[in-house]
Formats: sequence, structure tokens, C-alpha cells
Amino acid sequence: MVVISLGGSIVAPDGIDVAFVRGFREVLARFTATGGRAIIVVGGGGVARRYQDALREIAAATATHERLDWVGVAATRLNAELVRHAMGELVRDPVVTDPTGAIVYRGKVLLAAGWKPGFSTDYDAVVLAERFGAETVVNLSNIAHVYDADPRRDPSAQPIERMTWPEFQRLVGEDWAPGSNWPFDPVATKHAAKIGLRVVVAAGRDLANIEAILRGDPFVGTRIVP
Repeated sequence: MVVISLGGSIVAPDGIDVAFVRGFREVLARFTATGGRAIIVVGGGGVARRYQDALREIAAATATHERLDWVGVAATRLNAELVRHAMGELVRDPVVTDPTGAIVYRGKVLLAAGWKPGFSTDYDAVVLAERFGAETVVNLSNIAHVYDADPRRDPSAQPIERMTWPEFQRLVGEDWAPGSNWPFDPVATKHAAKIGLRVVVAAGRDLANIEAILRGDPFVGTRIVP
């Protein structure tokens, strides 16, 4: 069993990345053909941020964190429905929108989306990993590693191959804000550390690398460990 936290900006950076979704389906088909099962939690990504920005512009005085989060949750559910139906016969069940509620898991792949305000879909992935006994969450986003500084602002930023939860917590802090773009959100980080979960951070569009992770082969990415 593997839980994958799939960044919404990988699925739909501007429009829908049809080639990625098709290729990701093929990767999951090969993984499940050898007995693997996967839970995929899809984020809101750029779609969520664009709608949240619009709400801030339209109704700045009333665009609370809770309201912005609900807009983001809706975006995750749209993205998850797309991926669910793209997976075809691999998915037999509805998209999970409450990781603590009643869940039917009959297929080889289960899709999940945002739950409620206060955190990102990374936290949903951690809750589902805990519930279904997965030891690792694979976090697929638009970065290939966690870095010691923001590589978009600091050209000397260095990739980190392995780090502990306390080290990672110092990078991301403890506060959640709607539309934030961390490698793994602070609320999810706190709970993952508490339960001793392992997380792999890797590039979401590198399908060959994703397949290597699923096979247990050497891969490019950052391991976050207890």
C-alpha cells in the first residue's frame, strides 16, 4: 500500500496536463498489476490559488482563511474527479472527501481530495496513511527535492537527500495559510512526525522516477524520516 499526495499543479498547471495524467495512469496500471494498491490524494494547486486570489480581489474584507480554504477544497475535488475517471477500471469507488469517515475501497486505486479548512491535502494523505497502515507517503510536487533555501530566490540553494522531521519543521514552520506552497504542509508535518511516518518528496512530472519509487528502486528525491 502506498499513499501519494499528488500536487494539483502537476495535474493542472494552467490547463489540464493530459500527457501527464495519461502517463500517470499507465504507471499506476503497472504498479497495481503486480499486486500494489494506491491511495492518491489530489491537491488544488494553481487552480485553487487562482480562485483564492480572485476571492481576495473581489471580497477582500470577508475573504477569511476559512472561506479561502473552502474554495481550495472545491478545487481539489474537481482535480480528484478528473484523475478518478481517467484511471478507468482501476478505481471503483467515489472520491474520498473525509479521511475519517466511512470509506469503501474495492478497487486497486482509491482517489481522495480536500476535507475541510485548516490544512492542505498533505494532511489528508497522512491521515489516510495512518488509517490504512501505509508506512510512507510519496509527495509529488513541482520540486525534485527539499532544498536548504528557496531555489527560486537563492541560486546557491542545495538539495537535501535525507532529513528528519525536526529539521523539516524548522524549514516550514508551524502555521498554515490558504494557498501556501510548501513541499509538505506544516499541519501534515506535525502529525507525520507524531506517528513516525516516512515521506518521500519528489518531482511530480518525472514518471520514470515515480515508477522507481513505487518499485523500491533508487530514485531522485528527499526522504523525510522519524
